[in-house]
Order: sequence, then structure tokens, then C-alpha cells
Amino acid sequence: MNVVFLGANNPQICKTLQDIRISSNEFNVLGFIDNDISKHHHDFFGYKVLGGFEIVNSLIEKNVHFVNLITRNTVLRYETSLFLSQKKALFTNCVHPEVNLKMVQMGVGNTIEENVVLQANVSIGNNCAINTGTVIAHECVIGNTVFFAPRACLAGKVLVNDGAFLGTNCTVLPRIKIGCWATVGAGAVVTKDVPDYAVVAGNPAGIIKYNETKYQSGDTL
Repeated sequence: MNVVFLGANNPQICKTLQDIRISSNEFNVLGFIDNDISKHHHDFFGYKVLGGFEIVNSLIEKNVHFVNLITRNTVLRYETSLFLSQKKALFTNCVHPEVNLKMVQMGVGNTIEENVVLQANVSIGNNCAINTGTVIAHECVIGNTVFFAPRACLAGKVLVNDGAFLGTNCTVLPRIKIGCWATVGAGAVVTKDVPDYAVVAGNPAGIIKYNETKYQSGDTL
């Protein structure tokens, strides 16, 4: 499978790719695309930046698969993946080879870094990004275009809806619902349901504001 990555910013992905290449020969990385023209045709930690969105059509014609690495916010991640999807681009998952995917259901377009724990009967949608050290306990349901910062922790049977952003070292107690496009701040301890578009912070977490209501679904397919 020939794969191109969107967003030449975080060198951690290159470390993950080195581990994948050691464990499998089925993942052929052609390079990166990035709309920052100053990066074009330069080396990015051993991989070439091929260009920007102007070359997407030619890559799609060659049945290249895409992985979106943009995690600045879930709205931008959604919009860039939707742009590719509307052009009929193919997506694949990029999962660190040490992550145990037994009894896990997952869509496409997801990235999962090293030291992530996914317990039994976890379900993950499309276009999610799960950063290193995250723990998602048994029977959690993760929607589409959800981002987990490092060491986010979900207890059992948590529901995380589309577009949610979970900050570093946050903790979500069992059976909690995180609303669509909600934001959980770094270090927050979530003890009750978070409404759609709400931004919560603190211990226990409380609502401090609401995100702009721009989208409902976060599914890009």
C-alpha cells in the first residue's frame, strides 16, 4: 500500500513509521503533503515533502492512501479530511505496531501512537487521532474526528461524540457522555456529562464557555 501523510509538522510520526517498517513491509510511505510552500521538496526527518493540495488529484489517480496528521484542532482536521474525501481519496489507519487491537472495532483514517491502551470492546469511528499514553477502557465508544492529547484517560463505557477534543492528562469517569465538538481541558476530571460544544476544565470539570457551533457530524466518509 502506497501512503501519503497530510501535515509535515510533528516528527513523532516519523518515529512511528520507523517502528512500522521494522514490523511490516506492507506500508510504503511516498512522503508528505503540506500547504506550506517553504517545506515543498525538502526533507522531513527522512521523508520528502512532495507538495501541497495541488498534487492531491494526481495522487488519487494512483490509488494512493492518505493519513491526516493535522491535530491543531478537530475542526481543521475535519475540514481537511472532508476535502480529501470529497475528491474520493482513499484513507488508511496508521497504528503503532505495539498497540493491541484485539477486540477493538475501528474505522479508517485514524492515527494511534505508541503506548496507547485500548481495552476490550472499544469502538473507534473514522478520522480520529489518539496520542501517546492514552488509555481508553472497556466498552468506550469513540465517534468520528475525535482527538486525544497525550495521557488522556477514559474509564469504562464512556461515549465520546464526533469532533470532541480531550486534553493532556484529562480523566473521564465511567459512563460519562462527552458531547459533539466539546473540549475537555488539560488535567480536567470529568464527573458528569459534557454538553455539545461545551468547553470544560478543572477538578471537577465545569463549563467555562462554548465552542462555535459550526458542524454537527464529524464523519468525513
